[in-house]
Amino acid sequence: MMRRGLLALSFPFASIATAEGLTLQFPVDCTLGDSCYIQQYMDRDPGKGFRDYRCAQLSYDGHKGTDFALSSRARMQAGVDVLAAADGRVRGFRNTMPDTGYTEETANSVEGKECGNGVVLVHPGGWETQYCHLKQGSVAIKNDQTVKAGDILGQIGLSGRTEFPHLHLSVRQGGKPVDPFDPNGTATCATPDVSTLWAETPPYQPGGIVEVGLSTTMPEYADVKEGIPALTTLPASAPALIVYSFSFGTQKGDIVRLEITGPEGVVITEDRKLTRRHAQAFRAVGKRLRGKEAWPTGPYVARATLIRDGVAISSQQAETIID
Repeated sequence: MMRRGLLALSFPFASIATAEGLTLQFPVDCTLGDSCYIQQYMDRDPGKGFRDYRCAQLSYDGHKGTDFALSSRARMQAGVDVLAAADGRVRGFRNTMPDTGYTEETANSVEGKECGNGVVLVHPGGWETQYCHLKQGSVAIKNDQTVKAGDILGQIGLSGRTEFPHLHLSVRQGGKPVDPFDPNGTATCATPDVSTLWAETPPYQPGGIVEVGLSTTMPEYADVKEGIPALTTLPASAPALIVYSFSFGTQKGDIVRLEITGPEGVVITEDRKLTRRHAQAFRAVGKRLRGKEAWPTGPYVARATLIRDGVAISSQQAETIID
């Protein structure tokens, strides 16, 4: 058993940590920006607000780690390995909590075990890494086992206090949380990349489009988060064409541009301006087939673009054929 739940930690921020003595490899067997993304970073605001190491809002108050998220529960079910970020020794683990996620119904069973299934590794120099929210039954190590960077510890799951499948990675030195993107605590808004624990620092994405798809009916948000299979072909008699998107890290004033193009040009294009910040968001627009018409046959592209301050910061597209 792990000795503490993730949210039970109450250590002050470690502003005196050094980058010497620990080097981290990417802890998930996924492609950042494709099959996974960083949803949240460590909170660097010492007060009641929150900000990440780049002075943006990809965090929440008191968050003490980095969240590597999957785009859908379907990817979680398919299996995505969590990897040791550095050589170390297993100090503790948990492997029996169900992948129910955090709801009002599960709150009592999660209390004190907010990390869910997970692993704690100890490293030389007083360093620790903690891996949370792993899939039930996937943890593939034992106490006091020695592991190498890149060894499989388990798989991303939905255990503990989480509402979406992800790995929460905490880094500590001497029991105090350390931000691996700025372990020396010297980054400012003007100079964000002065130090790092990463062998190759994951690129910073200040929000983006995670998934885009084409449907013939308006999808439910829950189904989008679950993972809707891609439609590679559609009949010309389809009652409607709907483009939907799933995004993360959106800010008030952002625009999600949704569009469908076909053999004869633009089918629909629409900008949706967001009125508040969203950790995750779903948007969709579409066009109905009128009367006895049929959609022109050929290739169609559904595209979603996230625009911030007039600049496109992320775009994804999906293709299908109507025949």
